[in-house]
Amino acid sequence: MRNTVTFLIGLFFVPLLAGAASAGEVNLSIAISLKEVINDLSDDFAKKNPGVKFIKNYDASGTLAKKIENVAPSDIFIPSSLKWMDYLKNRNLLDASSIGTFTFNKLVFAGAPGKKVSGMRDLKRLKKIAIGCPERVAAGEYALEALKNSGIYKQLDNQLILSKDSRDTLIYAERGEADGALVYRTDALQSKRLKILFPVPQKLYSWVVYPMALTVTGAKNRDAKAFFRYLHGSYAKATLSKYGFALQ
Repeated sequence: MRNTVTFLIGLFFVPLLAGAASAGEVNLSIAISLKEVINDLSDDFAKKNPGVKFIKNYDASGTLAKKIENVAPSDIFIPSSLKWMDYLKNRNLLDASSIGTFTFNKLVFAGAPGKKVSGMRDLKRLKKIAIGCPERVAAGEYALEALKNSGIYKQLDNQLILSKDSRDTLIYAERGEADGALVYRTDALQSKRLKILFPVPQKLYSWVVYPMALTVTGAKNRDAKAFFRYLHGSYAKATLSKYGFALQ
């Protein structure tokens, strides 16, 4: 009788365990400038791994870090700034051994085609310039650094419009609410209305690095670890190149 009960209990729990194993869920906290790349990669991974479900949170790097700090579900974190990776690392919220580099980007000034702006000095002549809010938008941090190092920041007075994320920065310029925007090259390439008017000289700002890491929770998630390994692969590198990101 005892063996029969044990057998029946086993029959009851096996399907439940099997279901739990096949219903993998991976929470992603990703800089919004990587949206198209991660959408492509997560779709490809899901096709090859049926049952894996991605929950994607795209936002400004600082906003994502604060959400994770406030216990928002997250398995993989990819900001566009080392600052926010260090922020979470110092709070012991990341699997430190997993921290690495995903990709790189560059800063450009984008505006309407035909606008006569060819360098940083020309920005002084514009009425409004959009940048990300430096306190939470990594692209805004790089933009502010470039403006200060170029020596024109103090001459801009009230010309700067601060946005909530890098994509929102573009929208101000696309709507004509700003004469142009200091944004990532890859974001500018996504716009159908704006043109890259000039690249910001690299000597004016720090390298735009996208670090990546598993969170403490993600390090215990089998599917998150599998996708994390996939992000280091050749298809991921090809997809990054397709969208204009630099690999080194």
